[in-house]
Amino acid sequence: MSSPPKVLILGIGNLLWADEGFGVRCVEALAAGWRFPPNVTLLDGGTQGIYLVDQVREADVLVVFDAVDYGLAPGTLKRVEGDAVPKFMGAKKMSLHQTGFQEVLALAELLGGYPAHLLLIGVQPLALEDFGGSLRPEIRGRIGPAIAIAFEYLRDFGITPSPLDRVAAQGVNLPHPALGITAYELGRPAPEQACRVGDARVLSRIPAAAGAD
Repeated sequence: MSSPPKVLILGIGNLLWADEGFGVRCVEALAAGWRFPPNVTLLDGGTQGIYLVDQVREADVLVVFDAVDYGLAPGTLKRVEGDAVPKFMGAKKMSLHQTGFQEVLALAELLGGYPAHLLLIGVQPLALEDFGGSLRPEIRGRIGPAIAIAFEYLRDFGITPSPLDRVAAQGVNLPHPALGITAYELGRPAPEQACRVGDARVLSRIPAAAGAD
């Protein structure tokens, strides 16, 4: 009898750059609300880039959640599979982690550990240049539909997650509450108290400084 496939569900992105945190928030929602069989690993990949290569190499099935600029309407979800995934991971560079994950896939293939099955669930972001910001409501509302796409895909591998009630969740190794989206939104200063889009006093000096060279 063959062993079940090793499945890695990975969320990548930067929580501090508004909608760039979409992938991580998807994995957070999965960890808080669902129980998976032992052959499934949930991983907050953050912006680790190349340091994710060992986890990727060990996976037979890889599901990635991310914010990707496809040039579509904000909030649009796009499902990409197989060999097309690396191309879409770099549809338009938004941060260092995207190029890093393309390199992760290339290195995994070079080392002979490329996943046999690969799915990217990407959302078109609305806002990125909000440093310390959170997901915009339009993007946060796509977490549930993105998870539904992942569940549909995983059913082909015999994986059907079970809902996790609040009592059962107490015995699960969840991320620290301080990392949750609710704590993050309550703890950050308002835009009026802390500039999150660049200080105009500094930015206004850049053209003058460039012209002086």
